[in-house]
Amino acid sequence: MVIDEVQRRPDLFPVLRVLADRDENPARFLVLGSAGPDLLRQSAESLAGRIEYLELTGFQVAELGAARMPELWLRGGFPRSLLATSDEDSLIWRKSYVQTFVERDLPRFGAELGASTLHRLLLLLAHYHGQVANLRALATALEIGESTVRRYLDLMEHLFLIRQLRPWHENLKKRQVKRPKLYFRDSGVFHHLIGAGTMGELLTNPRLGASWEGFVLEKTLVEASPDQAYFWGTHAGAELDLLLFARGRRIGVEIKRVDAPRRTPSMTAALRDLALDALFVVYPGDLRYELGERITAVPAADRFAPEAPA
Repeated sequence: MVIDEVQRRPDLFPVLRVLADRDENPARFLVLGSAGPDLLRQSAESLAGRIEYLELTGFQVAELGAARMPELWLRGGFPRSLLATSDEDSLIWRKSYVQTFVERDLPRFGAELGASTLHRLLLLLAHYHGQVANLRALATALEIGESTVRRYLDLMEHLFLIRQLRPWHENLKKRQVKRPKLYFRDSGVFHHLIGAGTMGELLTNPRLGASWEGFVLEKTLVEASPDQAYFWGTHAGAELDLLLFARGRRIGVEIKRVDAPRRTPSMTAALRDLALDALFVVYPGDLRYELGERITAVPAADRFAPEAPA
């Protein structure tokens, strides 16, 4: 039995629990929804031990092929956006999606701010894509409390709109960044919010680098399927876009939009301070090559494999 949009009927969970506990139960339930398990548990009886959670993403490069990666980057992975007959139609769909998200989905989960304020919040969050969000500045701009901003960020994360990438802290004699970085999970939605509807508009947009970073970051996390993922940064300027804990290894990932990336002092610091097993520099080129000991440049179109030797 397939149950879609289950977030609209949390009262079904107690029923599913009873059905799942029946002896010699031949039934299987595929429960679909656009809300994370943590959010659903707030209003539904837990199915702990009776359910497996699978996060379904939009289209991925591995499914479409490298030739369609630019289109996927521009339009995002939602099927109706990616498969639209034109960039204009794709943008219209994403505009409607954001409007529905603001006017229907957020209020359903307790959002009390008006639609216009919520839309302003999304536009402000687009400014912080790929950066540490300044909650105080957001609260001041919207004339609400910081705790309210934090609550809405958590809500949007549970609804899979944004990702709050947490910082990793080592026991170092350095001041390290301790606030999460913010990313819109779908590049197409982000492009709608910054007014980049075509590839030409994207390539000339000042948020181009942040867009590329967010797109590759999501791709990497899906393909690597790490046990844990963080970013790392110090107040002295050393940083690492992704720190992955996967299969007992510490893997660093730097995302660059340059033709020929080179080893940087920041990479050297990350290798040393974080005791990385390997560091991969993901870039939009075609060749895989070594940048130094344990540092490898890899094409963004390739499938990311953290177990591969550097």
